[in-house]
Amino acid sequence: MPQNGVSQTQDLENRRAFLGKFASTVFAGMVMGGAAVKAEEVKKPLQLPSQAPGGPIQPELEYEDVLVRMQRELEAAQQRGVTPKWVMVIDTRKCVGCHACTIACAVENKLPPGVVYRPVIEEQIGEFPNVSWRFTPRPCMQCDKPPCVPVCPVGATWKSEDGIVDIDYNACIGCRYCLTACPYQARTSDFGDRWTDGTPGQGKMPYEELPMFEYGKEWKPEGHKSPVGNARKCHFCRHRLQHGLLPQCVTSCIGRATFFGDANDPNSLVSQLIHKPNATRLKEELGTEPRVYYLV
Repeated sequence: MPQNGVSQTQDLENRRAFLGKFASTVFAGMVMGGAAVKAEEVKKPLQLPSQAPGGPIQPELEYEDVLVRMQRELEAAQQRGVTPKWVMVIDTRKCVGCHACTIACAVENKLPPGVVYRPVIEEQIGEFPNVSWRFTPRPCMQCDKPPCVPVCPVGATWKSEDGIVDIDYNACIGCRYCLTACPYQARTSDFGDRWTDGTPGQGKMPYEELPMFEYGKEWKPEGHKSPVGNARKCHFCRHRLQHGLLPQCVTSCIGRATFFGDANDPNSLVSQLIHKPNATRLKEELGTEPRVYYLV
């Protein structure tokens, strides 16, 4: 009996040793083979799919993150000496519905509950079993013919030369006419709600006291210099543009589905994208001339 036990132990150890050597050999071959494949792939130019359900995808520069190109074009537009015409392009084929842009926008602009500058509309399309999801980010369209502007009784909102529709929080009286006039529901009202409202034994958190810097000015959460009671909306992060930075929704997009730049530059990425056959705009039939385009 002891001899049988010793024999069984030795057999077990031999099998373990054999399997260990076999696994090591296979793993080494996989690593070496994988390294060889990667080395060959690195030498090849970047290739994106030439055809997608909605049309061709815009190829990026070889080995360059599209954010780098947009940042470079943004700096060039601001140094050109001519007022840029800002345009945003959203590729709905690349949007995965992660809502990172919505959250990044809320953090950047210190948005309170109920105020959303960039909602993402989720739609289930098709018929069972061929069903899929479509995600459509919907910021302010920055219309060239904005219906929200002429209805304002105090002239608190206007179309700027660079294409952005601005709001003067000091002039706005909170009548909400512009909210009704906007066919894209891009405006919301700030009723002064805070994230900690109704929390037992909890006062305002430090982050709720931080100022915001929309439109290049400093605004307090409360008091005379506050947007509370006013209409609010996306402004392409004008305060970031003034410091040479891309809008926060652009830089936070994990799928690189949002593009931004100067339409006055015919060689810019956005100028190329808006002339694609699959580029469209929401509710073009209304004649509002939106400056946000979608690739479908």
